[in-house]
Amino acid sequence: MENLRRRDLVWIDLPKKSGQFRLVMDLHDLTKQLKSGISLSIDDIRIACDQLLDISHSIEVRADFLQALRQKGETPEEVAGFVEVLLGHAVPLPFSGAGCLDVCGTGGDRTGFFNISTTVMFVAAGAGARVVKHGNRGVSSKSGGADVLEALGVKIELSPEEAAQALDAAGCCFLFAAAFHPAFRSVVAVRQELARRGSTSVFNMIGPLMNPARPSFQLAGVFDTALLPTYAKVFQKLGRQCAWAVHGTGPNDFRVDEVSPFGRTLIQGWCHGNAVETEIDPAELGISNIQAPELVGGDATDNAKIILDILERRETGARRSVVQLNTAAALVVAGCATNMKDGWELAGASIDDGKALHALQQLQRITQGCGVA
Repeated sequence: MENLRRRDLVWIDLPKKSGQFRLVMDLHDLTKQLKSGISLSIDDIRIACDQLLDISHSIEVRADFLQALRQKGETPEEVAGFVEVLLGHAVPLPFSGAGCLDVCGTGGDRTGFFNISTTVMFVAAGAGARVVKHGNRGVSSKSGGADVLEALGVKIELSPEEAAQALDAAGCCFLFAAAFHPAFRSVVAVRQELARRGSTSVFNMIGPLMNPARPSFQLAGVFDTALLPTYAKVFQKLGRQCAWAVHGTGPNDFRVDEVSPFGRTLIQGWCHGNAVETEIDPAELGISNIQAPELVGGDATDNAKIILDILERRETGARRSVVQLNTAAALVVAGCATNMKDGWELAGASIDDGKALHALQQLQRITQGCGVA
């Protein structure tokens, strides 16, 4: 207790019958606890989050805590705990994510591909899924979901009420992480300090899990295979009805945070009360001979053109195939398709019948305040 600072002391009630109080540790002591290999309880996580989001605590102390947690290794219970506590700081929505689907990835694969999951949002919506996509601007890429949507003429900074209207009108909406998690601004400098140290943190892991709508269904791409079992358990703890964490492979140790058209995709997840561990082989859907350079995009303007080419049926090659493949997986997760073959056909019909393009057009109209056609 010798390193406790008076202003960091927090007192909480023990059960009323005891008539006592106990001292709660601050970030210094929680960091010591982590360095000794002891995991955090949910009460520890609540205290840690309060102090992590408090800019009166130094950047170095907050970074030390997050680095110690990373070095210990985050347990699924800790990851789920951080998500639940931090979602309590999110801007509330006027609708439930029950029956809704999110499609996103952790990033970090450095492939430079165009915005596949953002394209999937429209194709899945056109196929009948109700999609609430949560995302941000690009960090490890030239164009994040928010960037390419802006280039497509979609307003991204929506109020909760506007997001609800967009979802009803288009069958999909985008929740801009920076707008719905304003408390995260207080940890930007901390994350920059960790990057300077060459360390990531639990914030890198929880990004795809922080959808404030709490969707029932989720397809999350992960670049690090070590995250597959962690995400599977976290999905269960967060109450997802059905969710897959997917990690794509390819020749020469190729890795991607999408369903891969180059090789097998490893899947772990949680669906309808059962753990899931399986694989997707693109060859079973007739996909072959696609090369990674065919999927490379550019900046937001370049990627917006690629998305339009797919939705307007000018692009019928590799880029359409990878979108159709990932949409098939999303539709299986959301219960709109019974298997990948059915999902593949539904995704193809969504594009060919113009329903995916219509979803984009409706989202453009409603977010720009031009009404609904």
